[in-house]
Amino acid sequence: MTEAEHTGSPEPAAAADDPDDFRRAAALVGRIRQEISKAVVGQREVVELVLTALLAGGHVLVEGVPGLGKTLLVLALARTFDGSFTRIQFTPDLMPTDVTGHAVFDAASQQFRIRKGPAFTHLLLADEINRAPAKTQAALLEVMQERQITIEGKPFAVPRPFMALATQNPIEQEGTYPLPEAQMDRFLLKVRIDYPSHADEVALVQQVTAGQVGDRLDVSAVETVARPETILELQRVAARVVVDERIADYAVRIVRATREWRGLRVGAGPRGAISLVRAARAAALLAGRDFVVPEDVKRIALPALGHRVLMHPELEIEGRGAEHVVPALLEEVEAPRT
Repeated sequence: MTEAEHTGSPEPAAAADDPDDFRRAAALVGRIRQEISKAVVGQREVVELVLTALLAGGHVLVEGVPGLGKTLLVLALARTFDGSFTRIQFTPDLMPTDVTGHAVFDAASQQFRIRKGPAFTHLLLADEINRAPAKTQAALLEVMQERQITIEGKPFAVPRPFMALATQNPIEQEGTYPLPEAQMDRFLLKVRIDYPSHADEVALVQQVTAGQVGDRLDVSAVETVARPETILELQRVAARVVVDERIADYAVRIVRATREWRGLRVGAGPRGAISLVRAARAAALLAGRDFVVPEDVKRIALPALGHRVLMHPELEIEGRGAEHVVPALLEEVEAPRT
């Protein structure tokens, strides 16, 4: 225990160029990744991207059909740092106050009392977010951006760290309300979760059916290796990962190219470049480095920019989406050589 812990005063932040600080952070992130893998079979890229968003202090929109382990992933992540977890099933009749909370009148005290909603948590899973109307979807905007919720004109801070993971089904569109661009822009990353490989699916079936009744989500094997305060420190370390001026320029050139690229009706705004750099810093820390390289930017470009661009109708009819355009765009934008 340090002297600061004995006296109750906060420890000074480590220097930005302290290599031990980055090594410890990278080692801890590796342990978190390892613990999640005890519950989540396969889906390695999805796990990496969710951890990237967590380290960058961002939110994730996960697109995939039901039953691919989205809830299990969030449960396992919450268990690794002893965080609180809430799941909201978005439906057409869900009201904004069902997400944020509301004031109720207490007859005994003759006063209004604040009843906080499920959004007051560390990890919020907004399941099938596009099934709720726009007014309910908008209830998440304030907490995603400001980390606070206003009830009866009074702001209430949510626990830190706070991360929203929203899911939507790409197949069923009947009875859904597409997310407006303003809300899509609040998500740091959009992640596509696909069916597992054959080997991973066999391992998954064996894991779930071995001596277990039903298909309850089991995260008992996942150990707690951190605390919420530790995650906040990891986020501060990720924010100190070195981004060379040429890397920042590269990210901006990629985003500006989306505004002129053939096939794109609307390109990404400045928040796209900011998100690209934030996510690239976190990706570098996940890789055990204290500096960003061009490959970090390339690897994170589609999840960071794919939901921030709009395709021309002609390409949509042909079934070509951002997953086709962004890689082609990266081939044309020259990356820093050193």
